[in-house]
Amino acid sequence: MSLIAIGDIHGCLETFDRLWEQLDPAPEDRVVFVGDYVDRGPRSRGVIDRMLELKQTHDCVFLRGNHERFMIDYLQNGALNLWNQNGGLSTLRSYGGNHTGAQIPAEHVAFIQDTKLFYETDDFFFVHAGLKPHLSVQQNKERYGEDTFLWERSHMKAHALDWEKTVVCGHTPRPDPVNRDRLIAIDTGCVYHMHPGLGRLTAVHLPEREFVSVKYADG
Repeated sequence: MSLIAIGDIHGCLETFDRLWEQLDPAPEDRVVFVGDYVDRGPRSRGVIDRMLELKQTHDCVFLRGNHERFMIDYLQNGALNLWNQNGGLSTLRSYGGNHTGAQIPAEHVAFIQDTKLFYETDDFFFVHAGLKPHLSVQQNKERYGEDTFLWERSHMKAHALDWEKTVVCGHTPRPDPVNRDRLIAIDTGCVYHMHPGLGRLTAVHLPEREFVSVKYADG
């Protein structure tokens, strides 16, 4: 069995499909998605449809990103302004809606609400954004919660990381994956393809730390 982590997709369905084809995971491989399936890109609904398909054929772990949090806030409380300001309008349009809302299928609602805040093995801790760098992984879990798991960025500039295992995350776009002793960051800004140096979707095979990337391909 192989372990694979996949970075922030953000509605870029064709790009994801090309990456998946290149990865070609076996049904027994475990694939961890680090969140941000929706927003900004053109085909958020299609991405969730694809995740639901893969859930039936592969061993997948779906983590929650901050953009899924925006979507949950809309589904639960009707909160639209902040979501629209952060790329939610593209998601609403993918469901045939507009800035005032959209009808989202119950299966998609359940998928978003069922996403996990983290996943861990003996050697790796998978989370969307990251953890406080000056605390152990266990201390982060005991002292902090969803806001840290979905939004943290301080570890990206920290010189020392006091974690007892390697953290694998997305959330902060970088031109290239970050590959440090205790940190693997795989958001290479697929949806930000208009910005120089960004515009790739990245995955990593673990424990080998073999990175696989494809360029943005959606129209």
